[in-house]
Amino acid sequence: MNNCVGAGNFKHFILFLMYTWLCNAMALTLLGWNYFFCVSEECTFTVLLVQLARVTCFLSTGSLLFTSSMIMNVTYGIMTGIGTIDRLKKKAMDTMQNSAEEPIALKEIFGIAGYHTWLLPVDPVFEDFDRVLGFSTPQRLLREQMKEKVSSGMSGIAYSYGNSSGGDSSYPV
Repeated sequence: MNNCVGAGNFKHFILFLMYTWLCNAMALTLLGWNYFFCVSEECTFTVLLVQLARVTCFLSTGSLLFTSSMIMNVTYGIMTGIGTIDRLKKKAMDTMQNSAEEPIALKEIFGIAGYHTWLLPVDPVFEDFDRVLGFSTPQRLLREQMKEKVSSGMSGIAYSYGNSSGGDSSYPV
């Protein structure tokens, strides 16, 4: 997960894991309920359906365990601020006690747009986008430079609204 999931898509990865876990648990529950608690006479399974239900239960249980493991790794990473690869490297080198990482704040994952957007697959809005991502995009830097130029240069610009030359009077002179 270290290099594949970054600050920009961490929320979406967590939501993917949660949605996958919930759908898997629901499918396993419905399959188990229909297979194990079927007591009516209309509910007879052929040999093929019994084998298919067993294989599906086995696969669903395996994927539920895998997704649960991934959720636990992500939770541990949020709580400690250490990714899985970094954690394994520190354990191998016996430097886990020297870790200076801090827990990741939830607003750095889910943004500041409100709790109602946390479970929705929309991009998070960050207070300081550059600090959370660790870099600035060229478009963002250009936009900020243009903003600074406009705000610093506005005080010395005089606008002419009654231009007698017949030209467009909305441009600065």
